[in-house]
Amino acid sequence: MLVEMHESQMAPVDLLILGAGWTSIFLIPLLQKESVTYAATTTSGRDGTIPFVFDPDSKDQEPYSRLPRATTVLITFPLKGKGQSNLLTSLYNTTHSHRHSNRNSDSGGPEAHFIQLGVTNIWTNAGWNSEDLQYDTTDSRAVAEDELMREAQGAVLSLAGLYGGSRHPRHWVQSGRVAGSKADLRARRAPHMVHGADVARGIVAAHRSFTAARRWIVCDMHVYDWWELMQDCARKMARGIAPAVGNGDSNGVEAGYGVSGADVERGEELLRWVGELMDEEDVRALPRDTFSLGRMLDGRAFWKTMGIWLTQGRVK
Repeated sequence: MLVEMHESQMAPVDLLILGAGWTSIFLIPLLQKESVTYAATTTSGRDGTIPFVFDPDSKDQEPYSRLPRATTVLITFPLKGKGQSNLLTSLYNTTHSHRHSNRNSDSGGPEAHFIQLGVTNIWTNAGWNSEDLQYDTTDSRAVAEDELMREAQGAVLSLAGLYGGSRHPRHWVQSGRVAGSKADLRARRAPHMVHGADVARGIVAAHRSFTAARRWIVCDMHVYDWWELMQDCARKMARGIAPAVGNGDSNGVEAGYGVSGADVERGEELLRWVGELMDEEDVRALPRDTFSLGRMLDGRAFWKTMGIWLTQGRVK
């Protein structure tokens, strides 16, 4: 998944990825294609990455001194509560500049731009939600994100549900992670999704056109209905069709995600549940109307501001 660095780990880079996980499957190939120099960390230092573990209780500068200077630092792991964002950004800046503050000054070059990958569940209100509307300021991740924007002038990309490659809503349905019971399915409203390939494009755009102290909703600009998604997945399961996976539009079946007899039976059960719920709730057609779907996300602003638009379309 990851490539070894061809330059010294201490050579300056355009983008430093703190925590090269699932998103990097899509991000690193795009960085290579776009000639964006990068370095990446993992907790173990696997695949040519730099070993790095964020310890929220330590002010030791040594782990940070082993990281390269970067124009943009992408934080992929969650920071929570008060203090963590300030600790990470201040230790990085202290070890990579002559200044000992998160603020720009007249001495030395500009400090790094920080981008945090966040979540969209901080918006909890029914109806339409956008970046400028109220969110749960007590959420531990929102607290850390607000601190990052306030103290380090960082940007936050609040990601909707991630899918692509080996991740697909169909797998969540097959495993029973979603709609383990009819009551669970009844309560399901509107999920929001974004493909890893579009997340990668969004990260590169946010690096190139950095927006200080801004939080963005990053989704595929579709509002899904769990009942409709469930019905689509269940139809394929009931017919014994395995899910196609790939980094983009390529086809293939991930090992371990074939269709068993139990999957066929579950598909038939889910189809029955959706039909019964439509009858019981007087839903005449899917998708349900927006009033019934609860919380919805308006994701237009990020893509418009970055000057790019989505390439992957709807969940298929």
